Amino acid sequence: MAIEQVQNLPQQYVTDLGADYGKQLAGLTSIPINTDRLAPQLAGQNALQTQASSLAGSGVGAYQPYLNQAGAFDTTAGTQAGTAAGFTGPQGYNAFTSPYQQDVINETLAAYDAQAGAGITNIGLNAAKSGNLGGGREGVMRANYQTDSDLNRALLQAKMLNEGFTQSNQFANQAFNQNLQLSDQYGQFGDTQRNMANQIGDLQTADINQLGKIGGLNQLQDQAVLDQVTEQNRLETYEPYERLNTYGSGVASLFSGNAPFGNQSTVTPNPTPLQTALGTGSVLSGIFGGGSSNRQNPYTYDGQPR
Repeated sequence: MAIEQVQNLPQQYVTDLGADYGKQLAGLTSIPINTDRLAPQLAGQNALQTQASSLAGSGVGAYQPYLNQAGAFDTTAGTQAGTAAGFTGPQGYNAFTSPYQQDVINETLAAYDAQAGAGITNIGLNAAKSGNLGGGREGVMRANYQTDSDLNRALLQAKMLNEGFTQSNQFANQAFNQNLQLSDQYGQFGDTQRNMANQIGDLQTADINQLGKIGGLNQLQDQAVLDQVTEQNRLETYEPYERLNTYGSGVASLFSGNAPFGNQSTVTPNPTPLQTALGTGSVLSGIFGGGSSNRQNPYTYDGQPR
């Protein structure tokens, strides 16, 4: 007796779609993916960032010349202050005393002494004329004259010395003020140089920050462009896979029964040569365990393997 089997087959177009999907899947997955096009890319430093780095490197120690100059000015200011201090005190005027002052005093006193000597001579002459030469009157006159003359001579010498001292002291005071002013000016020059040194650092820092900020924005833009290229490459690379995946999902849905199956067929297998030789299907069932109790295992007749 022939065995009848009932098969619920999908429609032919579903079977064709499944075969086509398998071919496409095998063909697509056999092609290696070019991963170089999908590798992340890093935007390098742009011109502004390079300039900022160069400026930061070249600017190191740029303030030092100004500090060196400030130190030189400070040294000069100290020297001027020391020079000014030398023009103070009891001996401060000595540097400004005229080397000819004493010669002038000596010549003046010599002229005075000559004139005073002439006065003494006149007293003697007058005493001789009056008949009192060598008398007490002449002596008193000589003594009084000499006293007045010595006093006048001392006053004259003191006046000349005082004038020389006053003039020298004025020059010393003038020199003191001038050197003190110079000391202050050099000190101010030093402060200016130090301020310039600070400004150099601040200005360079501002430039570096500005260049770095703008360069950073440009780098972000460049990175965004590279990321866009990588993403575009990724979409282009995986688009066939995503399309095939959608295709496969649809085919699987058809095979799973979500689509109607319109063809049903009954298959009646022809008897095998062994069945023909034995002459009956019942004998075949008895020998090979074809009964209902052993239908799940056609290779045994009593549940025991041979």
